[in-house]
Amino acid sequence: MYDITALLHAGLLVSDLVRAKAFYESVLGLAPYPNRPNLPYPGEWYDLGGGGQQLHLMQLANPDAASIRPEHGGRDRHIALAVRDMAALKSRLDAAGVKYTASKSGRAALFCRDPDANTLEFVETH
Repeated sequence: MYDITALLHAGLLVSDLVRAKAFYESVLGLAPYPNRPNLPYPGEWYDLGGGGQQLHLMQLANPDAASIRPEHGGRDRHIALAVRDMAALKSRLDAAGVKYTASKSGRAALFCRDPDANTLEFVETH
């Protein structure tokens, strides 16, 4: 028997790496992981708070580009990221003009989309 013990990384497709990097670095404040291997496509990796968890961006054609996405990201495919200060995140999103919706469950969480309509959930943790 095996045990799954952690989510090591999540991979998201982006159509424009420069635009995606501006969002993830300037708006969300992530720093690029310096040791991404030389892969046969453009991309960027980000460490997520230690523990070996990462977010991988891959510049590839989006097979779902023409799909209709739900208005609220909580009803769409998404990844959830922990944040310590939801008010600070909201300020950054507001300043960048990024739309978001609150969790429908009443939790201290919100959903937004990156420039390629990938859904991100942010959950406040202490």
